[in-house]
Amino acid sequence: MARITIIETGRVPQKYRERHGSFPDMFERMVQAEDPNATVDVVSIPNGDALPDPRNLEAVLITGAAAGVYDGLDWIAPLEDFVRTAYANKTPMVGVCFGHQLIAQALGGTVRKSDKGWGIGRHVYRVLPENGVVDGEAVAIAASHQDQVIEPPKDALTILSSDFTPHAGLLYANGATLTVQPHPEFDVEFAEVCCDLRDGKAPDDVVATARASLAEPMDNAKLGGAITRFLAKRAAT
Repeated sequence: MARITIIETGRVPQKYRERHGSFPDMFERMVQAEDPNATVDVVSIPNGDALPDPRNLEAVLITGAAAGVYDGLDWIAPLEDFVRTAYANKTPMVGVCFGHQLIAQALGGTVRKSDKGWGIGRHVYRVLPENGVVDGEAVAIAASHQDQVIEPPKDALTILSSDFTPHAGLLYANGATLTVQPHPEFDVEFAEVCCDLRDGKAPDDVVATARASLAEPMDNAKLGGAITRFLAKRAAT
């Protein structure tokens, strides 16, 4: 049975939280769709929770956030220290969106706002063959970001990529760390909310194209299942 500690780094806007839940709620649904016996603990940075010692945790998942990893907020440096300790200890760890970027930055990569603009709606990512974690040739997953990992850490292998996001999925050399830019925890309804939130911020044609793309099939279960199995398998070793 996997026991996953979710580090909540950002909040779903209040007006959407009652219907869609928090980010940890979304991840719990994703995890339990693959493993109904998995259990989840939540450490909420927005609520002021203290970070635990990652050496005492079975597995860690770091969520998305509206913040940028380079914003200099007072909780980012301690979270980077947490990541480095988890990495050295080989604590099973996954980061999604902000979590993907934060882990990359903590381990020596470069993250910044992309000159390509907003990545929203359904994006299709090429899968590196025989990577040992994600099967198939491609996955289609909802995205919502401007920032990107521009230079991965030297210990990271890119296993998901697209023309828009060249380093969308990273598998690290310690064998216990996996990160992805897109959101396998988002259902189509919440992906539509993310498009709504970009009205007036992203170009109208980008938002319209993103909304239309969400009518196409998604591979949430495939990537979400791969993430859950990765955490559970590494925690059991």
